[in-house]
Amino acid sequence: MNSTATLPEPGTGATAGIRRHPAVRLTDVNKIYRTDRIETVALDGVNLTVEAGEFISIMGPSGSGKSTLLHLIGLLDRTSTGALEIGGRPVMDLNDRALARLRNETIGFVFQTFHLVHDLNVIDNVEIPLLYRKMSGAERRRRAMEALARVGLSARTHHHPGQLSGGQRQRVAIARAIAAEPRVLLADEPTGNLDSQMGDEIMAILEGLNRDQGTTVIMVTHDQRLAERTRRTIRLFDGRQVQ
Repeated sequence: MNSTATLPEPGTGATAGIRRHPAVRLTDVNKIYRTDRIETVALDGVNLTVEAGEFISIMGPSGSGKSTLLHLIGLLDRTSTGALEIGGRPVMDLNDRALARLRNETIGFVFQTFHLVHDLNVIDNVEIPLLYRKMSGAERRRRAMEALARVGLSARTHHHPGQLSGGQRQRVAIARAIAAEPRVLLADEPTGNLDSQMGDEIMAILEGLNRDQGTTVIMVTHDQRLAERTRRTIRLFDGRQVQ
């Protein structure tokens, strides 16, 4: 188990005292990609429970299944076999529309390459996930401003991504993810394109969301130093969970 001096125990923090389902549960999950000639096993018999309010890291060599696992949890792909639950809700039989709604209401994404829209300014980028919610423009703007304040970018609302540093762009990406108030935040190599100082600042933001808001954070990383700051580390090798 990793060092947890700055992290809350699962079940504490913003939602302490409320009995909750695990944030994520995978039971004997397999993911197989097939073509006419080749069958590739991306995940093989993965069993994983992430409690609400946990901060975990996922590690493994390239091709081990880390991103595939994150895509399944984020409802961007479907399991081949096995069961997946989000907040206690089985998702295997949901249609695409129901999956999209659950994803928008429950899950936030932070990617290594930011995925910002360069023609939009910062605050408009942050508002993008909220466009799919039934809320007024004023409410979208309020949530976006609060998210930007949380990542320290209140003064950059009208800048465009090309006017920002890599660390600032990643902060915008985190603000976009948290503006919708997700229960689960998925971070795929969120510090991979940043120097160590910027990486530490991004990590501190993720730790603060976990500690102060009770957000469940699942982070893929190659950086052992950052993984040691999470509650526990899940290790994959050739699609199998080895720890």
